[in-house]
Amino acid sequence: MRLAAIGECMLELSPANQTDYSLGFGGDTLNTAIYFARLGGEVDFVTALGDDHLSENMIRAWEKENVGTNLVKRTPGALPGLYLIQTDDEGERSFHYWRKNAPARTLIEDWPEVLTSLNAFPAIYLSGITLSLYSPQSRIALFNFLDKYRAQNGQVIFDINYRPASWPDKTEALATFDEMLKRTDTALPSFDDEKLLHGEHSKTECLERYLTAGAKEVVIKDGVNGCLLHTNNQSVLLPVPAKVTPVDTTAAGDSFNGAYLAARLNGASAERAVTQGQACAALVIQHRGAIVPINAFRASDIKNN
Repeated sequence: MRLAAIGECMLELSPANQTDYSLGFGGDTLNTAIYFARLGGEVDFVTALGDDHLSENMIRAWEKENVGTNLVKRTPGALPGLYLIQTDDEGERSFHYWRKNAPARTLIEDWPEVLTSLNAFPAIYLSGITLSLYSPQSRIALFNFLDKYRAQNGQVIFDINYRPASWPDKTEALATFDEMLKRTDTALPSFDDEKLLHGEHSKTECLERYLTAGAKEVVIKDGVNGCLLHTNNQSVLLPVPAKVTPVDTTAAGDSFNGAYLAARLNGASAERAVTQGQACAALVIQHRGAIVPINAFRASDIKNN
């Protein structure tokens, strides 16, 4: 099943050692798209970039990853956003952003026809970071489109991926997510994000809120504590098969989502898809940066885990 992943890719500065940084690229939905493609999925990335050489380099890199770029728009004179990753002694990361004028922020305003193009895809994936990019008017246009898209049996997949620094305040984030959840078929939240946003104390409490909003399939990711899966009106807690020592947890959730969807949208059971997602995330957190080098990524090992 073809997937459209909507969001932003930024230049990424990740620690190479204690004093130096490596330049790469990343963005939550782009990360998901790459791992989805590496595991056999067909995906297009939907975003806007500049017409500079760094934007061009990113597009060429995505094409090498078999990520479609036909819906990547180019803004003359613009530059992509930038973020810097800092990691603590336990591999947990924090982010610093330079993205105020990034062209992805005005994708829907500058190219409203891109929404119509999404009708060609049976499934759409986006995140809370995607929503944080857009103006209130662009979000309304997106929500109106998703209503029509779902009425024609399109599937909407959403991960809140809440980053407080990306929002003016928590109130706006909550209101936006409430609207998005009304239009979500499959939800892939991280429990850490839910606790930060809602102060919830249990995954069951979190699950009930998603089901009340209308989601039919929910996977609540909780790191070493496993995943709470709800599908076909049944819930089950799936533990992590084996614990690993993280080097950098960047893209742990993004890679899980990509691997989960690569299995699920191609006919695997939800339980099997979770296992594939956990295997992919376990590999990713043992490397620095969002994207594991292709020579260190064996799709067959993840699929056969």
